[in-house]
Amino acid sequence: MTFASEAWPFVLPPALFAVALAAFRLWLPAAVLALVALLVLGFFRVPRRPVGGDAEVLLSPADGKVMAVDRIAEPELGEGEFQRVATFLSVFNVHVQRSPTAGEVVLSRYRPGPKLAAFRAAAADNESHLTAIRREDGDLVGVRQIAGLLARRVVAYLEPDQQVDRGELLGLIKFGSRVDLLVPDSFEILVRPGQRVREGLTPMARRKETP
Repeated sequence: MTFASEAWPFVLPPALFAVALAAFRLWLPAAVLALVALLVLGFFRVPRRPVGGDAEVLLSPADGKVMAVDRIAEPELGEGEFQRVATFLSVFNVHVQRSPTAGEVVLSRYRPGPKLAAFRAAAADNESHLTAIRREDGDLVGVRQIAGLLARRVVAYLEPDQQVDRGELLGLIKFGSRVDLLVPDSFEILVRPGQRVREGLTPMARRKETP
């Protein structure tokens, strides 16, 4: 397991204070700060996830619990409605996201907004970042990273015209948050609300067979 580089501005201050307090034999506050540093570091962990299986299957872009499976209009991806799988990430989940599919990044767009609790319906208007990936078959798949009540910032790693592999790191959200997977009707959704999913491992949707 490794850790995202974005962790260090949050981890190093309490860790250094813990060392300084320990030097003065102030063991209890030193232990508390050391524990805080370790807990914060855990938010930024990047576990090794072996990616395999059928390339027609879209993998979960995030760890967490499926909040909803519904349909929404997403003008930035095109006309009509897209199927949406909304996943809520608690502070205990892995907070890096991975690409659900291989393809070419055709859109990488940040949107400012409030930071409401990520499990609320209104959180769709929160600060977010939309990454759209066009597969070889022409289908367009979107991943929207949404900041939550405790989230400080959404970080996206991918840029337009970049080729991305299935399961490649896509970005991260600092602390509690939500991730929406947006897929066209050419895919069948494989998860249901309440289900726990793991980024880069859980099958989210499968491309329907054409007659």
